Order: sequence, then structure tokens, then C-alpha cells
Amino acid sequence: MQTLSNSKPGKKKINPEIKRQKNQERLEKERIRQRKTMRNLIIGTVAVIAVVVLLIVFIPNNNNTAGTGAAPATFDYTQLPVKGKTDAPVKIVEFGDFKCPICKQYNEQIVPQIEKDYINTGTAALYFSNFPFIGEDSKTAALAVESVYHQKQEAFWPYLDAIYANQQDENKEWATTDYLVQLAEKTNLGIDSAKLRQDIENKTYAKQVEAQYDKGEALQIPGTPSIFINGVQYTGDLGDYNALKKAIEQAKTAAGSEG
Repeated sequence: MQTLSNSKPGKKKINPEIKRQKNQERLEKERIRQRKTMRNLIIGTVAVIAVVVLLIVFIPNNNNTAGTGAAPATFDYTQLPVKGKTDAPVKIVEFGDFKCPICKQYNEQIVPQIEKDYINTGTAALYFSNFPFIGEDSKTAALAVESVYHQKQEAFWPYLDAIYANQQDENKEWATTDYLVQLAEKTNLGIDSAKLRQDIENKTYAKQVEAQYDKGEALQIPGTPSIFINGVQYTGDLGDYNALKKAIEQAKTAAGSEG
């Protein structure tokens, strides 16, 4: 597998075959997690039944929101796209892959609730970090969003939403340069589409994408989406908003006590 950027001097080069095998193992585990989470998201759409099901099935997950007790991970938030106020006491980082079906579900069903309850009130800010592991065109999509972000930061989130909204089969290579450029033009982002194409083809932001991927590897994330709340990995069920909300509230309280 071709890496996104040349290795830095003194940096140990990862064997591409080993990296490919690791991604295959992670992808298989991710598909298992996706099936579970997708089921829970579907259940969550049935309001009255969902209350009963969440109480019976998912309460155990509510106690599994604080990670392993290890020191919180650190992020250079200034280098990541952000939705919300940068001085918000709660910072939520999502590692995502644009070919991941659960990332699409999370973005369309859970993020709007976080936005309503926490981002719009100034309590939380949402950050995005690329973790392209499903296919080669996952990297292409990551390069595209980085280009858009560096051209016009406020266009990043509409473009992210557009890619997820038009997501295709994860087992097919669909996130091509042509497709991503055409989608950007169709979304009316107000960016230079010729530059977007050039950035994708020249891998202009490969270094940034590779750094984000390496960060996820260093944190040993199981797949996508993986969420960190104030540096603490959220290990509960992403399909259970009540459990996620509890974790955000805990982070808000902790941040308040530290301040």
C-alpha cells in the first residue's frame, strides 16, 4: 500500500504489508461493531420502544464512558476543523473515515443532538480527525476535506455532511477525485474547485492526513467513529445518545471543577 507521504528523517518506516494486515483486522472488527451500532441506531428511531429498550439493554454501557483510567490524550486542537466555540469547556474529537457507514449514521443522527444540546449553547466544541483505513479512496476523501478546510474553513462541515449524505457502498471504490470535486461544486462551497482537484492529485495535505492517522494508531482506536471527550476515549455505545450525553455532562462537570 502506498503511504500518503514520504517518511520523515529518522522515522521508522512501517512495512506496508503489516500495515495492510492491521487495517484488514481493524476493518473486520469494525464491521462487527457497525452491525451492533446500526441495530441500536434503528431501535433508537422508535421513540417509545427505544426508552424501554435502552433501559433494559443499554444501561450497562452507561457505566463504561470514562475509558480505562489512563491519562487523557492530548490533541493539537488548533490544527483540526472545529464546530462550535474554541473556548468551550468540553472538546469532542471524532476520528472518522468517510467510507464508514456508522460514521454516516453518527453524523446524521447523533451529531445534530450534540449540536442542539451542547455546541449551540457553548458547552462543547466538535473536532474532526481523519482516520482513513477502509480503502484507498478513504485517503482520497481525507485529502479532499483537508483541501477544502485549508481553502475555506467554514466550508469544511457542509462538505463533510455532503460526503456522508452521498456515501456509497464501503466495499466499492467510489470516493474518486472526479466524484469529490463534482460533489464540492454541487454543494456550492464557494471554493476553487480546480485547486481542490490539484490538491487531491498532488496529495498536498498528505502529511496532515498521515499525522491524524498516526495519532489514531498511537491511541489504538478500534475503528471509526472513535470519540474522545476532553481527551478521554468514550467506550460506550455510540447509538445510545443518553449514555453519550452522560459522558459529556461528566466532562462538563470535571472541567468546571478544574476551572
